[in-house]
Order: sequence, then structure tokens, then C-alpha cells
Amino acid sequence: MTTLLTVYFVIAGMLLASFFNVAGLRIPAGESIVYPGSACPQCKRRLTWKELIPVFSFLIQRGKCRNCKKIISPVYPVIEALGGILFGLAYLYFGLTLELMVALTFISLLLIITVSDIAYMLIPDKILLFFLFLLIPLRVIEPLTPWWDAPLGAAAGFTLLFLIAIVSRGGMGGGDIKLYALIGLVLGVKLTLLSFFLATFIGTAAGLYAIYVKKKSRKDPVPFGPSIAAGALIAYFFGTELIASYLNFFF
Repeated sequence: MTTLLTVYFVIAGMLLASFFNVAGLRIPAGESIVYPGSACPQCKRRLTWKELIPVFSFLIQRGKCRNCKKIISPVYPVIEALGGILFGLAYLYFGLTLELMVALTFISLLLIITVSDIAYMLIPDKILLFFLFLLIPLRVIEPLTPWWDAPLGAAAGFTLLFLIAIVSRGGMGGGDIKLYALIGLVLGVKLTLLSFFLATFIGTAAGLYAIYVKKKSRKDPVPFGPSIAAGALIAYFFGTELIASYLNFFF
């Protein structure tokens, strides 16, 4: 039964992540997420169902449009694969519990803002507000222990990023600040602080790598959303164990 449900959540995650790609690209541009259907961004040809199978269509077509042969962005299959992996991991970690609903909602938010930030260097308020109205009742129904850890985490996440934005004079975007309020709501104070440490480490490593391969200069802006998403997810699933291991090692 566990194996079947895991497969179900993996497939569901891949299918939903295909939609998250659409949402992350269209919402910041003010476009409908329903109409028109998906098309090649280069030749504008409407894609058939065979070209919309998550991950597999990309692999079968060798990363190119069947019509114009232009290269398809690898962001699409990567997000789809991550959706499957993370949905499956969430089920294995939490089982059929209310926290699973929190996890799936949280993962969905982070995947959408990752696409949006990569494409536009923007985390739209529309996306954040939509998930805020989903996560608040979920955290009320399935509270952290103690219950005040969630609102305090939201306040801590927002305040931390807001202060950094002031000190850095705009080095932190408004979308990142508001996103961290939602992250704090889900994670609580300790894991929110850990997630920011991890996000900073991941973002710095990614920036240095981009400079090393000469894809970026030191003055080029780098989207921080993907690093925030990675740090938040690591903290959400493994943060308690990481903190315990750190304390055991040093103390």
C-alpha cells in the first residue's frame, strides 16, 4: 500500500509541477493560467498531449521543440522532477496526516516562486497572498508545538529579511521578505533561522559557481528565490535532525 501511494504522490507531484511551471511564468506576466494552452515559446505552436508528459516528453524530444528544434529550457523538467520527488518524500515523511497537506501546499508555493524568480527576478504578491490564505487555516488546524511558534516564526522571518533589506539598502527584494513570513508560518522560529542560513550558503555557492563558469559577473543580480526554496525545504524535512547533530558534535 505504501509503495502504491508513494507512486501516486510522485505522479501527482510531477503533473502538478507541470502546472506550476505555467503559473510561475504566466502570473507575473498578468496572463491567464488556463487559456491559451501551452505552446512552444519560440515558434508558438500549440503543444500536443504527447509533448506535455512531465519529464518524459523532454527526454524523448532530447530537450528540443519537435517543430522548430529550438532548445527547451531545462527548468521545465527539473521543476516537474522536483515536484514528483518532493511530493513522494512528503508522503513518506508525514504519511496520510494533516501535516502532509501543509507540506504539499508549502512545496507547491516554493516551486511556483522558484519558476517566477528564475524567469522574472520577481515573486508576485498574487502568489504569496493565495498561499497565505491556504497556509493560515492549515496551520490553525495542524498547529506547531507550541502553537505560538508559527505566528512568531512568521514575524521572525519577515523581520529578519526586512532588516537585511534596510541594512543592504535594497539588497533583499520585497517578495523575498514577504515569502519569509510564509516560511516562518510553516517552520516556526528555529527552523526559519536555519533555513535562512542554508539559503544564504546555497545562494553564495550558486553565485560563486556562476561567476566561475563566467555566466555571471559580480555585479549581475542573482535570483535568491530558488536558494530560499532549497533552504526552506531542507530545514522543513531535515532541520530538526541537522540542529540535533550540530549540538551533539559541538556540545
